[in-house]
Amino acid sequence: MGMTDPIADMITRIRNAGRVHFKSVDVFSSRMNQNIARVLVNSGYISGFEQKKDDKGRIVLRIYLKYTGDKKPVFTDLQRVSKPGRRVYLGKDEIPKVLNGYGISIITTSKGVMTDKEARALHVGGEVLCNVW
Repeated sequence: MGMTDPIADMITRIRNAGRVHFKSVDVFSSRMNQNIARVLVNSGYISGFEQKKDDKGRIVLRIYLKYTGDKKPVFTDLQRVSKPGRRVYLGKDEIPKVLNGYGISIITTSKGVMTDKEARALHVGGEVLCNVW
């Protein structure tokens, strides 16, 4: 049986790995998951990612988590917004700030996957994938 929502699976794996202080976590590799991981690296929520082959020979995305000095994850929470059953599209003027600007929204636009700040600067809207704070 195939996976219904690979983005939600990735977000859940990262959130759970951060709660139990894993150094890295493997998620299903796709172009969208790579773009989301790239945005998380650029925003400073994870330290890096790479493509690897797992023990069964499948290509996975290994995400390296980032922690503060007192061993807490840099992110407090990751939350899926747009789901397969309910897509959330926002125009350029409707994009809200997450926690008054302390968090980010990851948005897929016609110009690629980016944060809410970048989308506002480029004057584009799109589908809100998730919020991170």
